[in-house]
Amino acid sequence: MRFTLRQIEVFLAIAHFENVSRAAHFLAMSQSACSGALIDLERQYATPLFDRLGKRLQLNDRGRSLRPKAQALLEQAKSFESDLQQQQDVGQLKLGATLTIGNYLAVPMMKDFMAQAPGARVSLHVANTQAIVQGLLNYDYDVGLIEGDINHRDLILLPWRSDELVCFAAASHPLAGRTGVSDEDLIQAPWILREQGSGTRQAFERAMQGLLPQLNIMLELEHTEAIKRAVEAGMGIACLSRISLADAFARGSIAPIAVPQRDFSRRFYVALHKHKYTSPSVLQWLQLCGLSI
Repeated sequence: MRFTLRQIEVFLAIAHFENVSRAAHFLAMSQSACSGALIDLERQYATPLFDRLGKRLQLNDRGRSLRPKAQALLEQAKSFESDLQQQQDVGQLKLGATLTIGNYLAVPMMKDFMAQAPGARVSLHVANTQAIVQGLLNYDYDVGLIEGDINHRDLILLPWRSDELVCFAAASHPLAGRTGVSDEDLIQAPWILREQGSGTRQAFERAMQGLLPQLNIMLELEHTEAIKRAVEAGMGIACLSRISLADAFARGSIAPIAVPQRDFSRRFYVALHKHKYTSPSVLQWLQLCGLSI
């Protein structure tokens, strides 16, 4: 075996950053040492792994095909080293979660996870579904917790729990609290929605199929709290996860709008990269979610 684990680390870091200097900084190496390690790896096997585009290095077909195996190899090596050192802790877990899950569900789960695995190091990054999926594909996260339906050949999608979107308005709004609202009422109202690329927006558009082009979308915002504040101020009506609305409903500052003719049900998913090494920390998290692979 002519390659070293350091060369594998360099290959993966450059694949991630697409830049030698940023990869070197991440690995605490000099730029020349980082570049040299990649050049040596490519020369040893007479196979270029990147296309050089100025300062940017982009994986070629050969590099893309080897990246999942390299990622798994490095993570297994780290697990082996941990076993050699007789470390029994679960280790590190990098979570990526969409906004509703990240803001309302993930933190209590992280608390339970860390109680079950003392010494575990857990990180959480919150973004919309599109960004979390891209992070999973780029090996930024061990686990993705997502709201949107996705279909990608490199991802495993595990159905996790049910959710429901709820249309709502300020408590003083004419539509608030009504037992039934017509499609015509929905067309006439100004809407404040999540941005394109979010799972909530995807579920809303699916529920409003056939009606969407006629809706008056006045604002698109990236955060649920901003949407709730705008609705409370009387700027329009909105649609968010019931999970994110419980406190505001209890305060009485907003009220649900009943739209029985539309299906706002959806599912949350746990997403994994198909080619990423399944570490003990990932298995522990899946167990916490009531899932297995």
